[in-house]
Amino acid sequence: MLYTNMEATSENMINLRVGQTGVGRVTGGDDDTLGVGETSIGSPPSPIGLRYTSDKHSKVALANINMLQKRRELCDVVLIVGSRKIFAHRVILSACSPYFHAMFTSELLEARLTEVPIRDIDEDAVDLLVNFCYTSEITIEESNVQTLLPAACLLHLQEIQDVCCEFLKQQLHPSNCLGIRAFADTHACRDLLRIADKFTQHNFQEVMEGEEFMDLPVRQLMDIISSDELNVRSEEQVFSAVMAWIKYNVTERRPYLARVLEHVRLPLLSPKFLVGTVGSDLLIKSDEACRDLVDEAKNYLLLPQERPLMQGPRTRPRKPIKTGEVLFAVGGWCSGDAIASVERFDPTTCEWRMVAPMSKRRCGVGVAVLSDLLYAVGGHDGQSYLNSVERYDPQTNQWLCEVAPTSTCRTSVGVAVLDGYLYAVGGQDGVSCLNVVERYDPQSNRWTKVASMNTRRLGVAVAVLGGFLYAVGGSDGQSPLNTVERYDPKVNKWVMMPAMSTRRKHLGCAVYNNMIYAVGGRDDCTELSSAERYNPHTNQWSPIVAMTSRRSGVSHSFLQGRLLHISYFSVYGKVNLIVHTKK
Repeated sequence: MLYTNMEATSENMINLRVGQTGVGRVTGGDDDTLGVGETSIGSPPSPIGLRYTSDKHSKVALANINMLQKRRELCDVVLIVGSRKIFAHRVILSACSPYFHAMFTSELLEARLTEVPIRDIDEDAVDLLVNFCYTSEITIEESNVQTLLPAACLLHLQEIQDVCCEFLKQQLHPSNCLGIRAFADTHACRDLLRIADKFTQHNFQEVMEGEEFMDLPVRQLMDIISSDELNVRSEEQVFSAVMAWIKYNVTERRPYLARVLEHVRLPLLSPKFLVGTVGSDLLIKSDEACRDLVDEAKNYLLLPQERPLMQGPRTRPRKPIKTGEVLFAVGGWCSGDAIASVERFDPTTCEWRMVAPMSKRRCGVGVAVLSDLLYAVGGHDGQSYLNSVERYDPQTNQWLCEVAPTSTCRTSVGVAVLDGYLYAVGGQDGVSCLNVVERYDPQSNRWTKVASMNTRRLGVAVAVLGGFLYAVGGSDGQSPLNTVERYDPKVNKWVMMPAMSTRRKHLGCAVYNNMIYAVGGRDDCTELSSAERYNPHTNQWSPIVAMTSRRSGVSHSFLQGRLLHISYFSVYGKVNLIVHTKK
């Protein structure tokens, strides 16, 4: 019988509790004692269990649920989208979409319907999004992103909204950025709108020549040309763009002329252009408000002594980025090994992107820009010290290895450019710390030794100021240094300079406003947050406000008057950060 077979007695049950042998107390003598492996009668049993979490359960379950949907099994709702019927399960849709969760758990009529109409949305997009709910996979392409994003917004699928926006960021181009900007504004994608807006401002000279610019609504046009960040060579370009927009459909747009012209900074135009081009334009001459704007600009130009009293939005200079200015992060140390990868930060898109890697892995590498080419000097590949040099051409996205090697292997080397030569200063060769200095002539592709430093230095910072090369701090192989020396290429000699107040190795160094800034590094005991600067006029170092964090192996630079720094330190050196400005 079933019941008989399933019955279990105390005799045939497995005893899993340690010490539960069924033997009671053993008595002997005056005191009762417990036998080996026994527990006291009445003591609580020891808990036994094995907690198990499956790594594949969710994947298998999702695959099976997807198969149910494909076979239309156990489906309890049908979405009617256009002419298409999409069979689904309420619980799956509700778990993935706040929109469907609100629909199916409320008192709405749709909560009780077996067929639910979804209006004003693309049926292909809904089909893709429902499939994503069942599979966690979706392919976003140029052909579907403009329907997927609105559909994802409606269904509150935030993850798909974010992915669509990232896809559109990658497609930004002067020919389409205005359309993407408007699209982002319509669907309240704030991050995409911000990126598209910056891209439009920074590429305005190309954008203003495209078809999208001519089709701009007046409000969007004014938003763009009113920006302080508009990247133009002169205000004449803004005026020319505005007039081209007006004359593209002069009948409809002429009433907007004065409103749009308010955002052109006429006082910043040259007198010749203001009088000869702006003031003589027939559309402007026939509009009283436009004539007033021209008169305001003339007064500003003719009365320089009154300019402090005439300041306003139209007299404020724009602050465009420098053409071609990008930031490179070169080599370094990651996950226990040297790396060859190189990344490039583009201010127009505010994104880092990988470029061609170096031919060798390099940490502790010295980098500098010479004649629009990025040089990587020496370093350590994780196993050996290097004397090889390679250079990167941003135009071809290639690293070239025909550069002559340095005379000795170097890592933690200081590199700088002075008078058209590339200098390699100090470092270590795996045996000793170096005071050797040599310079590279790109015309002859040769390295030539110059006068050695007075002190051996690795982890040294190098700066160029006033036609001199400065070697700042570092380590002599035994302890950090606070000493500074200066090289004069005219006499080929190093001389000692005033020392810093703090000993620093692997510090950051940059020149700004004719002063040298030394930041962070490491002394005998710890990483440093302190900073100081050298004034050549007083020939003194003085402290400045400390950083909020201690940093060793810090690289830093100045961008629009602000000190930027990036920190990465290992036993072999640092990642190098360098600004390249194409001339």
